[in-house]
Amino acid sequence: MGSRPDFSNVAKLIGDRSRAAMLDALLGLDGLPATELAKKANISLQTASSHLAKLVEGNLIRAEKHGRHRYYRLANSDVAQALERLTVIAPPTRISSLKDSTRAESIRTARTCYDHLAGRLGVSLTEAFIKRGYLIEDQDNFLVTDMGEKFFNDFDINLAELRKKRRYFARKCLDWSERRYHLAGSLGHAVMIRLLDLGWIDKLPDRAIKVTKKGRVGLSECLGITEDHL
Repeated sequence: MGSRPDFSNVAKLIGDRSRAAMLDALLGLDGLPATELAKKANISLQTASSHLAKLVEGNLIRAEKHGRHRYYRLANSDVAQALERLTVIAPPTRISSLKDSTRAESIRTARTCYDHLAGRLGVSLTEAFIKRGYLIEDQDNFLVTDMGEKFFNDFDINLAELRKKRRYFARKCLDWSERRYHLAGSLGHAVMIRLLDLGWIDKLPDRAIKVTKKGRVGLSECLGITEDHL
């Protein structure tokens, strides 16, 4: 047993409902303070601080100090991917109000999955890249074709620089709401940043993403992604 990873400790950390709620809130790339995470989990700040200390000790999250304030983030993209994979097999949460229903629909339409796009938008982008011959699937990753090299560089995404980063380049991430793959890794992150810079998408609260009017035109003209895909 000693030669095998002990995931029971991680399971215990994630298995607590309050800690799970805070980890879910941190699936976006932006850090959050303990006060905000306590609200997300519907617990006191003192209790939240205790849970956060355990998550830091377990290497699931990290704390960053900015002046007098401390912000928490997921430790890395591996933690984010593990949580997303668990979400795929987890039962859906119960919808008990119109607010919950509205939030659930916006999250399914478009959201951040750590540092890349997910939901119908993320899957539609990925499938458009494949349909146009920019990406091909290869086991756990996507491969960029010659056509893709030209497209992404013309789209002002520097693939050479992305390949130098110490992380996955074009990872396949199974989307829990669509049950299909979307693009993760450094390329997935770069695509999201580029769409934000172009003003094609905006970030909303709770990891939701809004496609702007300009974005609807741009996505349609550039990739053939229409209203039916969103």
